[in-house]
Amino acid sequence: MKVKDIKNIYCVGRNYALHAKELHNDIPTSPFLFSKPTHALVEAAGQSITLPSDQGEVHFETELILHIGQSYKEGITVDELVDEMTIGLDLTLRDVQSELKQKKHPWLLAKGFKHSAVVGNFITFEGVEASKKKDFSLVKNNERVQLGNIKNLIFDLQTIIDFTGKHFGLDKGDLIFTGTPEGVGPLSHHDELSLKWGQQELGSCIISFR
Repeated sequence: MKVKDIKNIYCVGRNYALHAKELHNDIPTSPFLFSKPTHALVEAAGQSITLPSDQGEVHFETELILHIGQSYKEGITVDELVDEMTIGLDLTLRDVQSELKQKKHPWLLAKGFKHSAVVGNFITFEGVEASKKKDFSLVKNNERVQLGNIKNLIFDLQTIIDFTGKHFGLDKGDLIFTGTPEGVGPLSHHDELSLKWGQQELGSCIISFR
């Protein structure tokens, strides 16, 4: 999978109950989606990733990401539709998002800035049940700061793809960020990040604020 071939980026918000609670949000009763532009996409390949320094705190949100391998059609299963996966970050301008929420405005300014969709190396998707047997995590400066497992999703992967496919469409090259567990927090200049699937590192980067 090449990043330049990505078409649409869909993100599921508030899909882990403890994360919704830590931000004092209601737990949704149906999938809550937003999108990011492809200009937000960046690979975590050991390099420095530049983020804005003049818009308040930037928070990390670690997620399992699905790569769609074919066109969605009603009745298709996750295992049939998804060909690859990775671990990544849905980066958020938290102060900007809080202000947008108060005004009841869309989140694009807080979620769609350049380099806000960080992805690790994509690997073959082994299926839903196999994926439930591994945790994903974010290690920041050699300390694990987030740990998640898709078995704890409010809306499971099948529900997510059916909802997305029905309302927006899904095709080869689309990505779905499936939601972040509890433990989100701010990033600092020179933070060293490692995206892990079980014990396997799928990506790493160094944060730079300019």
